[in-house]
Amino acid sequence: MARANAAYYARGAFTADFVTAPELTQVFGELLGAWAKVVWQMLGAPADVRLVEAGPGRGVLMADALRVWNAPDVHFIEASPALRAEQAKRVPRATWHDSLESIPPGPMILLANEFLDALPVRQFIRREAGWMERYVADGAYVELPAEYPLPDDPVGSLREVNEAALAFCRKLAARGAVGLFIDYGPMRSAPGESVQAIRHGEYADPLQHPGEADITAHVDFGAIKAAVHAQGPVKQNAFLTALGLYQRSDVLARRHPEKAEALRLSVQRLTAPEAMGSLFKVIAVCPEGLPGLPGFA
Repeated sequence: MARANAAYYARGAFTADFVTAPELTQVFGELLGAWAKVVWQMLGAPADVRLVEAGPGRGVLMADALRVWNAPDVHFIEASPALRAEQAKRVPRATWHDSLESIPPGPMILLANEFLDALPVRQFIRREAGWMERYVADGAYVELPAEYPLPDDPVGSLREVNEAALAFCRKLAARGAVGLFIDYGPMRSAPGESVQAIRHGEYADPLQHPGEADITAHVDFGAIKAAVHAQGPVKQNAFLTALGLYQRSDVLARRHPEKAEALRLSVQRLTAPEAMGSLFKVIAVCPEGLPGLPGFA
C-alpha cells in the first residue's frame, strides 16, 4: 500500500478520482484558517509559529485559510514534485518538506484533511491457531503467523493497525504542537476491514493496478486518542457547524447570488449524515492543559 500510494500521489492527477472538502467550497479552508488563528492566540500568539499542512493536495485549503489568517511562516509536507508545483501556484511562499522531522523547531499548528487515511495499514486476521498477518504477494493476500498485541476477537475477525498514522501523531505530540486531523473512520476502535481503492472515480480491487488507484483505509480515531493527548473526535458536521459553516456560506451566497446553489449543495454534502457529515470525524492532537479548542467545546 505504501509504495503503491506513493506512486499514485506522485502523479498528481488524483482529483479526477475523488473530490475533497476544500475543493467543494472555499468556506472549508477559511474556517480552518480561522480555527488556526484562534488556536495561535490561545498559545499566546508566538511570532515564530509555523502553520503546516500535511498532504496539501493542490494547495486549495491553505490558500483559502491564508485569506483569514496571514500566518507568517507556512510549510507543506509533500513529497510529490507534481503536487508541489500545483501548490506553488496557490501558495508560492510556502516551504516544502518530505517529512515532519525537517520542519524547523518552534510552535506549530498543523492542518491535515484526508491525510491519515492514505498512510499504510497492517492487517491481521484471526484464525484457529491465532492471529495471522496479511501480506501481498503477486497480486494476492498471503498470511503469516503474527506476534502482535491484539484483542481476543472471534475466529475470522480482522483488525487493521495504522502504525504510520500513530507514529505521525506521536511525533507531533512530542513537539508540543497542535494538529487538526479531519478524516473518515469510526469514533472507537473496532474489528473490520476498511482498505479500499478508487480508480477513475469508481471502486476498484486494491490489489490490482498498483500506483494507478487511491488506496485508503479508515482512520482509527480511538487508537489515536489512546496514543496521544487529544480533543475529540467529533463528527465533521458538528465541528464545521460550530465554526460557522452556515453563517459564512450565507454571507457568500448574498454577495454572489450566482453561486448560492453551489454553496447550498456543498454545505449539504459536508454536513449531511448520509454524505460526509457523520462519516468524517475531527480530532485535535494538543498539549495537555490547553483549554477547549474551537469546535470541541
